[in-house]
Amino acid sequence: MKIRGLSAITYSTIEFVDWRSSKDGELAAEAIRTLQERGKRALLVGGCVRDLLLGHVPKDLDIATDATPSEIAAMFPDAHGVGAHFGVMLLHRAGMHLEIATFRSDHSYADGRRPEGVTFETDPRQDALRRDFTINALFFDPAAGEVLDFVDGRADLAAKLVRAVGDPMRRFAEDHLRMLRAVRFAARLDFAIEGETFRAMQRLAPEIRRISAERIRDEVVRILTEGGASRGLRLMDESGLLEQILPEIKAMQGVEQPPEYHPEGDVWTHTLIMLDLLEGKPSTTLAMGVLLHDVGKPGTFRRAPDRIRFDGHVEKGIELARAILGRLKFSNDESDQIEALIAHHMKWSHVREMKASTLKRLVRMPRFDEHLALHRVDSLSSHGKLDNYDFVQQKLAEAPPEEIRPPKLITGADLLAMGYPPGPLFKEILTAVEDAQLEGQVATREEALRLVESKWQR
Repeated sequence: MKIRGLSAITYSTIEFVDWRSSKDGELAAEAIRTLQERGKRALLVGGCVRDLLLGHVPKDLDIATDATPSEIAAMFPDAHGVGAHFGVMLLHRAGMHLEIATFRSDHSYADGRRPEGVTFETDPRQDALRRDFTINALFFDPAAGEVLDFVDGRADLAAKLVRAVGDPMRRFAEDHLRMLRAVRFAARLDFAIEGETFRAMQRLAPEIRRISAERIRDEVVRILTEGGASRGLRLMDESGLLEQILPEIKAMQGVEQPPEYHPEGDVWTHTLIMLDLLEGKPSTTLAMGVLLHDVGKPGTFRRAPDRIRFDGHVEKGIELARAILGRLKFSNDESDQIEALIAHHMKWSHVREMKASTLKRLVRMPRFDEHLALHRVDSLSSHGKLDNYDFVQQKLAEAPPEEIRPPKLITGADLLAMGYPPGPLFKEILTAVEDAQLEGQVATREEALRLVESKWQR
């Protein structure tokens, strides 16, 4: 297949946002000067150029150069190789980091992830032709104020298209993860995926299972947290990737819900709306909690005489989530929080009837702000009522921290001193004392001890 734009198109006097203003920008400008003073080409490359052309401040600045890794190491003694075999050096300085990579062309790929070898090049054109998408294959020469475009990347930026460089089947065969990256860029930038590129994704979707769980997890998290999450999931579904990676989420499609509680539609639609309602850049655990909070519904769907029911869907959801999170290698801490979000999301309908002690225990859970956020979007995406959300917010505003998490009045040592034998009874007594304290029935150590003596025989 002929590569589009084989001759470089340069664009002079580009008016960018000030990419030098950040600390990383200062380091990049210094590194570019150093390379150029040694007679080397030094260009900004990839996503940072794309973002600059879109008028965004880039998160990361990457430099491409004709200097070899050994030459880079000689110029920057504090640089070290993170992929020196592939020409990639990382410069760390005062909390800043910068990737400097040698122009290269790639040899054949055998494992669907990385080339078996590379050839270092002096021409940036060869480097552009081995990259994933045209919008990521742009170079910017700060000294000349020019963008170098060998693959019509600027035309695709203007058309809002994610297009593979060259033959999309070959690009995706080289690294199967690029299919998920195409989804992420299209979702975050609100771009379409070019037709031939998308058809290649549909043909090769089953190959995504050859990629490590950690790499898939990281891309899925980015799709859910970087913007356009619902569109990302729809593109995953239309490309066939969703069924390969998250068949449990695919199973939500078409699962009816009681219209009196969920006028928005099936479980899939409800979940997508929730993801769109999340504010800012949500945490990994909150985004995954939203994605999985109703994952137990397909397996518990029941059409009862009065209405559609999902008896036990929370317990089933925790079971499925644990399997999914284990399969994708989430950390224990992340998994615990995501499972807690699923476990407690149905308790919100009872907050007004809860005892004070029960409500206080609910709101002092770790990262309770995520429970609040999940309930908010759960409500807004269905019946639209925020009564319980507002009720809890008011209770939190009214209660000082020491009421929510008061100091312990007695401990196990006190129970031992009173003659109670160690065992399960300890937990029962201490929990009951804390309940009484949270309810305002006891406030001092002496009152707590009297309560114990009145209710439990030694």
